[in-house]
Amino acid sequence: MDRGMWEQHLAIAERHVGEARQHVARQRQVIFELRRDGHDTTTAQALLATFKATLKLHTEDRDRLKAELSR
Repeated sequence: MDRGMWEQHLAIAERHVGEARQHVARQRQVIFELRRDGHDTTTAQALLATFKATLKLHTEDRDRLKAELSR
């Protein structure tokens, strides 16, 4: 793959990391609001765990692409 293609993939990965961070932040806010209002947060917490796992995967992908570009 040429450098331009690696850079395109990195840009996409960076976008995915940013979006995943937003999902995590928003879900934390949802949990806060549910807890504040006396609601069960079990499902919301499970979703947060999924969002955090997804963020980790996107971050690892981004870091792999950065390493590839630095070669």
